[in-house]
Amino acid sequence: MNSLILAVVGVAMMIAGYLLYSRFLARRVYKLDAAFRTPSHELSDGVDYVPTNKFILWGHHFTSVAGAAPIVGPAVAVIWGWLPAFLWVTLGTVFFAGMHDLGALWASVRNRGQSIGSLSARYIGARGSRLFLVVIFLLLLMVNAAFAVVIAGLLVSTPTAVVPTWGALVVAVLIGQAIYRLKWSLPVVSVIGVAALYGLILLGDRLPVVLPDSVLGLSPEAFWIIVLFIYAAIASTLPVWVLLQPRDYINGLQLFIGLALLYGSVLLFRPEIVAPSFNANVPEGTPGLMPLLFVTIACGAISGFHGIVSSGTSAKQLDKETDARFVGYFGAVGEGLLALGAIIATTAGFRTLADWEEVYSAFNEGGVAAFVNGGGSIINQGLGIPTSLSATILATMAVLFAATTMDTGVRLQRFVVQEIGDVIGVKLGTLVATAIVLVVCLALTFSAGADGSGGMLIWPLFGTTNQIMAGLTLAILAVMLMRKRRPVLPIMIPLVFVLFISVYALIIQLGGFVAEGNWLLLVLDVIILIAAVWVIVESAVALNRARHAEPEPDGEDERDAVSAGGSSQE
Repeated sequence: MNSLILAVVGVAMMIAGYLLYSRFLARRVYKLDAAFRTPSHELSDGVDYVPTNKFILWGHHFTSVAGAAPIVGPAVAVIWGWLPAFLWVTLGTVFFAGMHDLGALWASVRNRGQSIGSLSARYIGARGSRLFLVVIFLLLLMVNAAFAVVIAGLLVSTPTAVVPTWGALVVAVLIGQAIYRLKWSLPVVSVIGVAALYGLILLGDRLPVVLPDSVLGLSPEAFWIIVLFIYAAIASTLPVWVLLQPRDYINGLQLFIGLALLYGSVLLFRPEIVAPSFNANVPEGTPGLMPLLFVTIACGAISGFHGIVSSGTSAKQLDKETDARFVGYFGAVGEGLLALGAIIATTAGFRTLADWEEVYSAFNEGGVAAFVNGGGSIINQGLGIPTSLSATILATMAVLFAATTMDTGVRLQRFVVQEIGDVIGVKLGTLVATAIVLVVCLALTFSAGADGSGGMLIWPLFGTTNQIMAGLTLAILAVMLMRKRRPVLPIMIPLVFVLFISVYALIIQLGGFVAEGNWLLLVLDVIILIAAVWVIVESAVALNRARHAEPEPDGEDERDAVSAGGSSQE
């Protein structure tokens, strides 16, 4: 199979999904209304609630949800063959992820920007919402700790990415000032920002930063992890327009340029896919394709983390409700294109099948390194860009995305900590809640030693926890739509599939943890499984109530109801 065919078919499916299916969802299912007063206007505070240009918000939303996961998941999942990964990424993006992300934005906007955790209390029930918070907290803990380890590893293994990674923060702050204070036009700012970012990439390729074996008594990995958490803590407390929005917007443009380089190289070079379509000779110890394929790819198809971001930050910045289609659905398409690029890079970026099998010699091999090396090889052969610079471009892209997800994750986890505090009757301020998040994340990250490897201890549960979260978000959407007597089938089919796959995967993993004697993951798996089953039962009861209740009008009833009952913690 030629990789060009895969690229053309995959891109065409996702663009068609945006042009056709998202239009159906916006008009018939969610009924987006440009006249609806969004929380960014109603509750505008200049910090979290900020009306934002849809293109800037798309960049912030997309890069926050993307991170390294849509690279890592597909890059690992191709061990079962490229065809199952391709089908799940494309169909999952069109019919699952776009609908889920758009829906989470709509649901939060219709409820004064409340988080998914808060929405669960209203639409699922108080008991289910508390268990919901447990799942959300664990999911964000996994993301923040693991991404810190991944980024630190990339900064050490690819020292040419250090200068553009940290230099991008300076560029972002200047862009924020240019947009909001100096009122420069967005196209001008975009061109200058992208030029500055790629100038930093060229500079970084010439000036790699290699840390000594010991920095302040820490290993290079541990030093970068601590610096990353300090940065994330500061970034998460700043007004969104100062750093997060402009940095994410430029990162979004940078991603599409990176993907254009990759897909353009595929068009010119047309490398053959050397990996098998279905791998009949998977390495020993590789789990079965069903259900692990779906939870391994996770963010490349549908992700519960997206619902947390949509309701946690993006809904508070949406200028018009109709912008949700571009921000939410097209944001999912962007992530799908990244996942598709990861599949192509990790299956067509090798000279021979033997070279590919050498990298994929065991389950969980490959990942970001296979994407950077394979993609760099394709860009080198397609466009003639030196291999080192090609790898730097892709490594910087991966690092910047992971960093945007990490600081957004810290911000969201702070919201969750504040919600948990409210449940137990303790009012937590921003600084105290952020400090709690840092202590918990750093404790996990360094729990297995000074190298920070503890950050990956609970990562094996990320895929299943993430998909459970997606299923529970879909349950909230189903209840809302059923109350309004709107089409609910586009949500119910993905809802049943995702919850079945997630619970099935948790049970499969449970057996593996018992066999390995991994008691930490065993206990967490049981906690997540109990919470998931409990909330599924609560969701079924809520759906049954909604089916028999009087239909709700399509007006501003959600906002009015929330206003009467109090606003969100955030």
